[in-house]
Amino acid sequence: MSYTTTRSNVNQYNNVNSYTGVTDANPHQLVQMLIDGALGKLSVLKGLIERKETAKKGQVVGQAISIIGGLRSSLDMEKGGDLAANLDDVYEYIERRLVQANLKNDVAIVDEVVALLREIKTAWESIPVETRTKPSPDLSVVS
Repeated sequence: MSYTTTRSNVNQYNNVNSYTGVTDANPHQLVQMLIDGALGKLSVLKGLIERKETAKKGQVVGQAISIIGGLRSSLDMEKGGDLAANLDDVYEYIERRLVQANLKNDVAIVDEVVALLREIKTAWESIPVETRTKPSPDLSVVS
């Protein structure tokens, strides 16, 4: 079996594994997956900036911004009140900073964004398990 075939098989497995994880995840886990995905992209972005890989850097920063957009769109502004509004502001700030990091090739900006996301991740993970899995009272289950 060639390296290319093996790599293709690994990628296919990872895609199926990711899809299964998403379809089986509750909303709390989906947000965790988005945060982890953003942090992963930022790690890659930092390396690309350091190696001056401009084309790939633009692609990865776009992916990171897209993930942050997914986090923003997951906010329930009606039920979340001030907390959701504050998170929306932070996510908007992160998106702007990522554009600046891309334009300036600035690893320090990426580090700033990583620190912000890690704070959000820590707070998200500290939500009690019973709160994470408790269904919203206004949701109906179709059977």
